[in-house]
Amino acid sequence: MDKKIKFIWDFRGPAALKTAEHHEIHLKEYISMEGLSINITGFSMLNDMHSIAYMVVEESNMIPLRDALKPHRGEIYVENKA
Repeated sequence: MDKKIKFIWDFRGPAALKTAEHHEIHLKEYISMEGLSINITGFSMLNDMHSIAYMVVEESNMIPLRDALKPHRGEIYVENKA
């Protein structure tokens, strides 16, 4: 089984949460347009002035998707089994 990578886009400022929420819409549109089998996307507020949007990809697809989508950072994704 391929390792999974979580692409993360950071947004800062008073409108960060709304921007992250809107960015997730674009990520879902990209997934649909490209016919990808990605099903983990989301957004979350880290604090009042910092929110993120994210998408989880298979490691084998990471480089072309990274180059196309230009996330700010990434981390290894560990799925919650609880």
